Amino acid sequence: MTNPPLRLALIGWGAIAQTAAALLDSEQVEVVAVATRSRTGARPDVPASARRIVDPTELAATQPDVVAEAASSAGVGPWGRAALTAGADFIISSVAALADEQLLDLLRDLAGRRGAQVHIQPGALAGVDGLAAARSMGIDAVEHRIVKPPLAWMGTAAEDMCRLHTLSEPVAFFHADAAETASRFPKNANVAMTTALAGIGPRATKITLVADPDATTNRHEIAAHGAFGELNVAISNNPLPANPKTSSLAALSLIRAIENRTQAIVI
Repeated sequence: MTNPPLRLALIGWGAIAQTAAALLDSEQVEVVAVATRSRTGARPDVPASARRIVDPTELAATQPDVVAEAASSAGVGPWGRAALTAGADFIISSVAALADEQLLDLLRDLAGRRGAQVHIQPGALAGVDGLAAARSMGIDAVEHRIVKPPLAWMGTAAEDMCRLHTLSEPVAFFHADAAETASRFPKNANVAMTTALAGIGPRATKITLVADPDATTNRHEIAAHGAFGELNVAISNNPLPANPKTSSLAALSLIRAIENRTQAIVI
């Protein structure tokens, strides 16, 4: 007997969501809803099986099993509440939103009361599973270094911290904990909160942001040590063809998070 397809609602229809929809196995996952900013304008690229919605109050009627956010930090709260209230699991990509401790507590409480789960997908990172596992024995320190080309920091507070246009060598322009980093750079350092929540928390996790004129990819370097031993992970991400500002692995990690809910064996 074949199980029915997983009913998936996608929040956002940018490069990450579109890549996920295109690569997911349609026999195992049915996209039943896509949330966009507006209902106006033709969107032939939206799956034929999906209902276009614009407001969280419309979500429950689509009866999703899983709701995957791939939009923005601002959408995590309203869509997360709607998903969990409907009893659906909620996958978060815009993890910077969880720098708001009240929102994090609200989603945790709501998931517990509704028998649902909030899943923070690793996005552009590697090694998050090891970091989360090490936490059980104890972690003394976690440092996460984010290195990007100067162009990737344009339009952020980095413009006031260093001369992005004229850099001739790498500059570490910002040092802070994960909570402050995610709040000040919600799009460019979104994964700072992922590292923090996997390990020792937003206030104890140290983040360094670097603009490197020689960089051609977005690079993440995570170092941790404790009773478990030492963990050192580095990953350089190529951009998604559909959006050079987005790492390919951010979309691929979301696909894995969704597909794991349909598999008999999960790694």
